[in-house]
Amino acid sequence: MWQQLQELYNSPDPTLYAIPFFLLCIAIELYVARREHLSIYQAPDSVASISMGVGSIFTTLIAKSVAFLVFMYLYNNYRLFDIPVAWWSWVLLLFADDFSFYWHHRLSHEVRLLWAAHVNHHSSEKYNLSTALRQSWTEEIYKFAFWLWLPVLGFHPLFIFMQMSISLIYQFWIHTQIIKRLPNAVELVFNTPSHHRVHHASNVCYLDRNYAGILIIWDRFFGTFAPENPAEPVIYGITTNIHTFNPLRIASHEFIAIAHDLVKAKSWQQRINHLLKPPGWSADGSTQTAKQMQEKLKVDN
Repeated sequence: MWQQLQELYNSPDPTLYAIPFFLLCIAIELYVARREHLSIYQAPDSVASISMGVGSIFTTLIAKSVAFLVFMYLYNNYRLFDIPVAWWSWVLLLFADDFSFYWHHRLSHEVRLLWAAHVNHHSSEKYNLSTALRQSWTEEIYKFAFWLWLPVLGFHPLFIFMQMSISLIYQFWIHTQIIKRLPNAVELVFNTPSHHRVHHASNVCYLDRNYAGILIIWDRFFGTFAPENPAEPVIYGITTNIHTFNPLRIASHEFIAIAHDLVKAKSWQQRINHLLKPPGWSADGSTQTAKQMQEKLKVDN
């Protein structure tokens, strides 16, 4: 076991080498925002986001170590194919990893217990490159389960983790308002700042859209895509904002809300629903899910 973990710790992690790039991009975005008089940064908010990112380093290390041992066990005992590290296998892994990310991300929005772990990434009312660093402290507990099929297929775990890091690095630059729409060919295939701004919107019409990691094709195929509409400016944050810069509060607020709902629930079925139904579900209809709000919006319009 320790020998396997040593193999993980000795392998290069692209995200660590990307940190100077992240900082440089934030500095450039800050400069452009000041020059253009754009109010997209707020110091306490950015500090909170960076604090969340630093905290996630430690929780990710623990979860990644456990996941790596599980992946190695599956790879050594149950793999179906021996997939080499070659240009074509990188292409295959790009699609396989991105497909896994799409479903991990989508269910993190559609299952309230998972949303409780993911929501902190959406809790900022500002949208800039520092928001990309507002990572979850608890999401890693379940995240790697969506990639379990890859070592069984025959991808080596180090190969898988490398691609996951590449995907994470790619998703950094799309957290910006500075870059507008890219050429149509790019917008058609790839996740872009325009697509991801929609994902971070609290506007009812934009809720639960654009779950993409690198490729937007999954959203287009599974019906979760929505384009950014100039007539509907994005409002960032969540439908009920928490108005705090305290990292502990940011990380825990939805878990606390779930606990309150579990205490008030009148049956075990209601308790299960509060955990597994989409965020906003309520037995009495006092709060609504994204789909319910969108249906009401259609009726009202």
